[in-house]
Amino acid sequence: MPLMVVKSNGDRQPFDRAKIVAGVAAAGKGRPVGIHQFEALAEDVEDELRAVGGDVTSTAIGHAVLERLRLLDEVVYLRFASVYKAFDAAADFQRELVLLEKLQSSPA
Repeated sequence: MPLMVVKSNGDRQPFDRAKIVAGVAAAGKGRPVGIHQFEALAEDVEDELRAVGGDVTSTAIGHAVLERLRLLDEVVYLRFASVYKAFDAAADFQRELVLLEKLQSSPA
């Protein structure tokens, strides 16, 4: 059964793992993280979403990617978050850093 993504405007389209890889690879440019790690991340996200089944929202995909990036590389996380969450001021970065620090210090 195909995994369908429901966009914020209501449109539906087939899930495309390559879009995740491209997005995180762009955010990871110049970082010591390899493409194989980004591909594994995208595969993990897809596996998680398939376990839920049916339609998934683009928001759920974004959150799943961010959770994994947080564990993989904090700089890539912040870069990805800045685009995903549409940062438009330095305060947005500061707020995300505070959130990241809270998440890093909380028990898993």
